[in-house]
Amino acid sequence: MRPIRLPELPIGRRSAAEVFEAGIYGIIKRVVVIGNGFSGAENQCIGLVRALGLSGCHTLYRVTRPRGGINKWLHWLPVSLHKKLDYVMRQICIYSGVQVEAGWSKVVPFTIEKTGLSSVIEADAKQIAMMARDTFEKEGPLLVIASGRYTISVASSIKRLATEIVFLVQIQHPRSRLNRFDLVITPQHDYYPLTPHGQRQIPWFLRRWITPRRPPDRHMVLTVGALHLADSAALRSAASVWHDELAPLARPLLVVNIGGPTSSCQYGADLAKQLIAMLQNVLWSCGSVRISFSRRTPEKVSKILLKEFSSNPKVYIWDGEGPNPHMGHLAWADAFVITADSVSMLSEASTTGKSVYVIGAERCTWKFADFQKSLWKRGAVRPFTGKEDISESWSYPPLNDTAEAASQVMKALADRGWTIDA
Repeated sequence: MRPIRLPELPIGRRSAAEVFEAGIYGIIKRVVVIGNGFSGAENQCIGLVRALGLSGCHTLYRVTRPRGGINKWLHWLPVSLHKKLDYVMRQICIYSGVQVEAGWSKVVPFTIEKTGLSSVIEADAKQIAMMARDTFEKEGPLLVIASGRYTISVASSIKRLATEIVFLVQIQHPRSRLNRFDLVITPQHDYYPLTPHGQRQIPWFLRRWITPRRPPDRHMVLTVGALHLADSAALRSAASVWHDELAPLARPLLVVNIGGPTSSCQYGADLAKQLIAMLQNVLWSCGSVRISFSRRTPEKVSKILLKEFSSNPKVYIWDGEGPNPHMGHLAWADAFVITADSVSMLSEASTTGKSVYVIGAERCTWKFADFQKSLWKRGAVRPFTGKEDISESWSYPPLNDTAEAASQVMKALADRGWTIDA
């Protein structure tokens, strides 16, 4: 395909640099979010957009990978190469008369299909950079916020193609070449591989690829947990929306959020049985219990819990049908029990200042264990033992990562002479 040539600024007009020096068009009024189709990553971007006061001013693009067939084994490839290889393999199958496996060619991620967001545009760095240049005089500079390793190549290419009029924020550590980004926002536990304990866990020949190349510097904003959507305004809104369903429940209300196993936090039916025994022991101190599963929760785990508690009048289990009560739970819960695998759910709950119990932390390794340790040191979480009185609570400084990260973005923009149209 012929490369797209970006338009030059018309003769007689000032360059972007000259315009900014004159103090004109230095106001950010629009945001491009580059997502990967997974809510955990995209919610971090949109949460930051909200904290910057730019709600409703963003456009969502996605970087997606082929799915199905052998594609699940090819996620280590760069996205562009993965797509080309998938196309070649499909053409070979077609011309050789081999039946392509159902679902092989899916490029749309699970979450897009699930939520009906198939209309979201595939991110194209050249087109986005061209749009930024074509609309610069009318709309001013462009803020680009991306999250996840799949988005790194596209986001950094946008910055390279429209350097003077784009400010790029990358969420989650890109591992190397931080000078491609204006700002990188990442949790402190991403630097766990640099610790002596972390280094001992990495074979020497893998250290170059696993360890972040540079320690924190002026390009870096470190957080405790993940950015998210659960700010005070969102929780007030959720409290109102869910008032009729959750306000009448007997107190204290214990919310149990169950994620799913990961390579660094492995569990299955054994954890479900352990959780059941512990919940049975604390039910006497609960007015109500609400249990929610994530899309990562194994079916065998959810079935065990459904079988045990479906007939218990104190316990309600959300089965995935109807509106997701997650934000309502954050607003109305008195305490939480959360599986240790989910950085996002733990970060959200620790923002509320309410009691947060963690189950399965002893099963976590690597940087996830370091994250659990950091929350425990702050007093935000305690291990769930089944001996608790849920009516008792404790206090701690709530996490405020999203607002603090937004403050750092504003400061970095100000250093460049730009501001946000709030």
